[in-house]
Amino acid sequence: MADFSFDAALRWARLDPQRTLARRSDDLLPFVESGRTVGSALLLDTCVYIDQMQDRISETVRTLIEQRRLHHSTVAIQELMHTVGVLDPRDPRTPAVNAPIRRAIQSIHRHRIVTPDADTLGKAGLLSGVLCRIQGYGGDLRFRAFQDCMLFLQAQKYGLTVLTANIADYDCLLQLIPTGRVLLYRTK
Repeated sequence: MADFSFDAALRWARLDPQRTLARRSDDLLPFVESGRTVGSALLLDTCVYIDQMQDRISETVRTLIEQRRLHHSTVAIQELMHTVGVLDPRDPRTPAVNAPIRRAIQSIHRHRIVTPDADTLGKAGLLSGVLCRIQGYGGDLRFRAFQDCMLFLQAQKYGLTVLTANIADYDCLLQLIPTGRVLLYRTK
């Protein structure tokens, strides 16, 4: 586990483009392509689990998930469990929401779980701060930016590719760090 270096993280502040980042056109972004399932192992963003539970992923994305090695972040597990915690246990709809989350988390192979270390957390804090400042994020968007940065940097650290439907936010991250690996998809 790498130790956190303040000075190394501070160098990331130079990523500041001195402007708000605009969403680029689709042809400049790495979308999942039909028939192209070969590639590096995937780190699933939280939206992938949710989209699977709600049957909103395409057959192409489903095939990709079946054919690639999958890794899971404690960040995504935390976000899913936050949903469970927010739900009112007295609401009769809660068990129907909790059941697929339980199945998703229990199906994760423990040896495929990655946890952010101090270096990743420190860099994610700085990177998300830069992103929030240049994009003008406030409130809940700041927390979401931090979570996205952690996933993005975990994937980079372990040589994984983030699979996500969060096109706008990951486009910003790719503009700041073009060496990151992300595969984007749209829900059906």
